[in-house]
Amino acid sequence: MSVSVETAEDQPFLGPNLNITLTCPECKIYPPDLIERFSEGDIVCGSCGLVLSDRVVDTRSEWRTFSNDDQNGDDPSRVGDAGNPLLDTEDLSTMISYVPENTRVGRELNRAQSKSLVDKKDNALSAAYAKISQMCDGYQLPKIVQDGAKEVYKLVYDERRLRGKSQESIMAAAIFIGCRKASVARTFKEIWALTNVPRKEIGKVFKIMNKILQEKNEANPNAYSLIQDNMQTTQTSAEDLIRRFCSHLGLSTQVTNAAEYIARQCKEVGVLAGRSPITIAATVIYMAALVFGADLQPSKIAEKTGVSDGTIKTSYKVMYEERQKLIDPLWIESGKVKLENIPKT
Repeated sequence: MSVSVETAEDQPFLGPNLNITLTCPECKIYPPDLIERFSEGDIVCGSCGLVLSDRVVDTRSEWRTFSNDDQNGDDPSRVGDAGNPLLDTEDLSTMISYVPENTRVGRELNRAQSKSLVDKKDNALSAAYAKISQMCDGYQLPKIVQDGAKEVYKLVYDERRLRGKSQESIMAAAIFIGCRKASVARTFKEIWALTNVPRKEIGKVFKIMNKILQEKNEANPNAYSLIQDNMQTTQTSAEDLIRRFCSHLGLSTQVTNAAEYIARQCKEVGVLAGRSPITIAATVIYMAALVFGADLQPSKIAEKTGVSDGTIKTSYKVMYEERQKLIDPLWIESGKVKLENIPKT
């Protein structure tokens, strides 16, 4: 009596066929000439360029070795947090939390972290940046002003000439310079209302910081993006303030354009020379409103600009004497404006 024994080779294979190969349907070359492009996540035929598969997961290591390059023994990787140019360190920071179960270990870890001078400086800069962002958000300043103010603050952070000056005054001057860099005109009075730092103090710190930036520009013109940009170095003019004030007052485009024209004429003729730009802007807006018959009281302008109504009336009397030089002749020829209808007071 014979007994047949089935071996593993005689049993049928029930699993998937692993011999299936991916070939190009156009070339039909075997073995196929396939190229796996990890950067795009595609598998491409090397002969005809047909894309055979997409969204291929890159299974290679996340580390890249630069041992053959001159990297001083470093081994950089393409993982981790993005570098912040406003801080000194480029790596991830570590915060040691308090451990109530084991106070000794937690105390030692906190003490070890507190000895790091780099973390202290970065923490101070981060706190200052948060304060600058809070101030700018409170006055609805654009993000470009915030970035410019933060960069200015970092450039002058370690300067000895600013020792003894309060951090609030340095932040206020940095915001003022950031406004000039972004061509978003703001006066010292508006920065004072924003930061509660006196105008004289802002002006003193601004002069020191502006001189520091000029010296850094002379030493290395290509080192900082702030200096590379065309920053407005002249004084804020009345023309830079008029359009924003007219928008707050709800004036028409005609009155706004007229106010800008009158402001330019005031600068050419020399009317109101020596007065602050915000006073000139408020007075010019008042005169443009009277020229085109808009119902606008000096008290309302004073509320939006911060200039007293008495100052506006006094300055208007000076402009009224030179009204023929300030009014555009085309307004009179078109019949929109009549000089005799412009009130004296």
